[in-house]
Amino acid sequence: MVDREHKDVLAYVEVSDGKPVNVGLELLTCARSIADGAGGKVLAVLIGSGLDAAVKKVAASGVDRVIVVTDPAYTAFRQDEYTSVLERLIRRYEPAVVLTGNTSLSIGLAPRLAARFESGCVADVTSVRRENGRLIWLTTRYCGTVLANEVITNSALQFATVRPGSFSKPETSKTAAPVEKISVAVPADTVRTKIRDTVQKISETVNLEDADVVVAGGRGMGSAENFKLVEKLAALLGGVVGATRPVIEDGWISRAHQVGQSGKIVSPRLYIACGISGATQHVTGMTSSRFIVAINKDEDAPIFEIANVGVVGDVMKVLPVMMEEIRKIKTEA
Repeated sequence: MVDREHKDVLAYVEVSDGKPVNVGLELLTCARSIADGAGGKVLAVLIGSGLDAAVKKVAASGVDRVIVVTDPAYTAFRQDEYTSVLERLIRRYEPAVVLTGNTSLSIGLAPRLAARFESGCVADVTSVRRENGRLIWLTTRYCGTVLANEVITNSALQFATVRPGSFSKPETSKTAAPVEKISVAVPADTVRTKIRDTVQKISETVNLEDADVVVAGGRGMGSAENFKLVEKLAALLGGVVGATRPVIEDGWISRAHQVGQSGKIVSPRLYIACGISGATQHVTGMTSSRFIVAINKDEDAPIFEIANVGVVGDVMKVLPVMMEEIRKIKTEA
C-alpha cells in the first residue's frame, strides 16, 4: 500500500480497435479537474493487447502516469476479468476517485467495484464541482429529463461513470507522461464469461461523435425529400448529418445518424438544428455543443431555450438563403 493521503484519480480508458474511445479521453479532463482541486495526480489505466497507439495518445493527454496492463489473454473485454484487474490496481495505488466511461461495455465496472469496496457510485455524470471539500456530481435521470446533484458520503473512495460528450477532450501535451507496464494475474475461477466468437456488424459509418459541425434535421423538415436540404447544408459546411428519432423512424435517413438519448451523444463546435422542436430525448444528446443555431417556425419551441442563435421562420425558406450566403462567403475567401 502507498502511505499517503488519498488524492489521486484513477481513470479507466476504454480502447476499441486499438484507439481510446471518445469518452475515454473526455473523462481525463474530468479527472484532471478533480485531481487539481485536491492536489493529486491523474493515473490513466489501459487494459488489453495491441495498445501501443492508444498508450501514446493517452500519455500525451495531460495525465501524470499511464498504467498499462497488457497480456495476450486480454484480447476481448470481459466484465469479471477487467473488474478484478481494476480492483487490484485500486488496492495498489489507493486513489480517491475512480472514473469509467458510461458506455455499453464500461458501464458495469464502476458499480461492481463500488460493491467490492463497499463504497458509493454515481452514474452518467455530466459535470462535477467541489464544495467545502466534497465532490458534487451532476447526473442525469429518467432519460435526461431530470438533473440531480449527488454526493457520496461515508466513503474515502468514490466511483463514477462519465456521460459521453459531457467533457471536452484534453489538449495534447508536449511532454508525455511516464508509462508503467505491469502484469496482473486474475484467478481463473473469478472469470465466469467465455467469449466464443466476435461478430462485427458492417453498417454505415457516421462519425458524429468527432464532428466539428453537425447539421441535424427533425420532423419539421416535412418530408424525406425536404430533408435533403439538411444533407446539402452539412456538405457545404464540411459537417456531418444528424437526425431526431422521429426522422429515423419515418425512414428519411439511417439510424446511424440519430442524435439523442437513444442515439449518439455529440459535442461539436457548431450544431445547427433544422425543424427540431427540442424534445428532451434529442436535446440530451447535443446540449454539450459549443454553439447552437436553431431554425423553427414555432417561436415557443423548447430548442430556442438552449440555442445561442435562434431563427424563427420556415426552415424550407431559411436554409436556401443561408446556403447562398455561405457560398458567397466561401467564394470571397
